[in-house]
Amino acid sequence: MSDWQEQPDWWQASDGRWYPPPQDPQTPPPGNPGYPPPPGPGAQGWGPPPGPYQDWGPPPDPGAPPGMYFDRVSGLVLPEGVELASIGRRVASFFLSIVLLIVTLGIGYLIWGLILWQGGRTPAFQVLGMRCWRPETERVAGFWWMALREIGGRILLDITAIIAVVSFILMLITRRRQALHDVIAGTVVVIDPRGVLRTG
Repeated sequence: MSDWQEQPDWWQASDGRWYPPPQDPQTPPPGNPGYPPPPGPGAQGWGPPPGPYQDWGPPPDPGAPPGMYFDRVSGLVLPEGVELASIGRRVASFFLSIVLLIVTLGIGYLIWGLILWQGGRTPAFQVLGMRCWRPETERVAGFWWMALREIGGRILLDITAIIAVVSFILMLITRRRQALHDVIAGTVVVIDPRGVLRTG
């Protein structure tokens, strides 16, 4: 304050003294280099950062081809809309297979399976919306890979209960949730709710 008007924008109060105009809190006063400047565009709390990702979501993985995405849980590159089957769904498919095997008297289950193997499915997988996927080729497992998985792998599991237990533990602890017969055929079990992997 002052007893006279030092600047044109100063104002006179009722006490007869002159006062400078109030400072904008975002404008640093002159001659005060220690006052922090206002944040620039993109600073936290000052709008979205510059760039194309205005929805604040993670950018797509640069290594995934079009129509695919990188699943960080399993470390797999999968088609969009496809997910690695959960442990609960895998266990459910095991018990459903037993029920279907009994209902179809065995031979019906075998014929049903032979028809479905070309599309990477078993009867239980068809009911639960799952398929076998081969990460090495990035394709649904075909007939012969399914035959290796379902015949060769299953025969190995039936040799002794210990092998079956080890296979189940592998499915529980591995990132890709691969049982022993999946390891043999190079397959993983995925859920395909949108029918992205439909082969016919």
